[in-house]
Amino acid sequence: MYFDGFMARRNCVAIEVMTKSSLIFSAALFLCIPLIACDSSPDTAPQPSAQDLFFERMSLLCGKAYAGIMVSEQEADADMVGKPMIMHAASCDLNEIQIPFHIAEGPNTWDRSRTWLISRNDQGLRLKHRHRHEDGRLDDVTNYGGDTANEGTADRQEFPVDAESIESFKANGLDQSVTNIWAVEISPPGQSDAKFAYELRRPKSTDGRYFRVEFDLSSPIPVPPAPWGS
Repeated sequence: MYFDGFMARRNCVAIEVMTKSSLIFSAALFLCIPLIACDSSPDTAPQPSAQDLFFERMSLLCGKAYAGIMVSEQEADADMVGKPMIMHAASCDLNEIQIPFHIAEGPNTWDRSRTWLISRNDQGLRLKHRHRHEDGRLDDVTNYGGDTANEGTADRQEFPVDAESIESFKANGLDQSVTNIWAVEISPPGQSDAKFAYELRRPKSTDGRYFRVEFDLSSPIPVPPAPWGS
């Protein structure tokens, strides 16, 4: 139970003492008694928002890695079909979680160029993508993403493309990406069918772009090497 606080008040009682002798006098003694009372009304703690719960679930993955695979089936992603994938919640603090995304390219060869960054801001949550080359240089198209436009749910948050990303896409000849909406999903960890998913959609475009990868959260795997440039 929570208490709003304590109030101290003094109840002063006048006690008259009379003494008889050759001189009769009276003295008033004021006895001040401190009384302590507590507010009986419980302080109702604010309920966590859907975004708070989502971020808390993400934080529970910190330091762990999980195996995944692409589950969408578009021709644009034919080169990723069946390739092993790993997400690793490599770095976490109260305001940001960094998740390197690794894609197998062949035996003992991995593309470690991508990192997803999920952070808090005054409006809600933000998703950004960091892309690096193998030598550590940032790609010309990096730091793109967007902020949440609504509360979402504890299971799913969506991130419509922001103005910075639109400008970058146009400058690099990627006009088809200016309507991107990314989404991240996470089931309550600990369940046998718990999963993490990353998704890209273009619902307003003519190409009907849809990309989705899912990761099995039921069993962590060994942590992969750091992403390029770390």
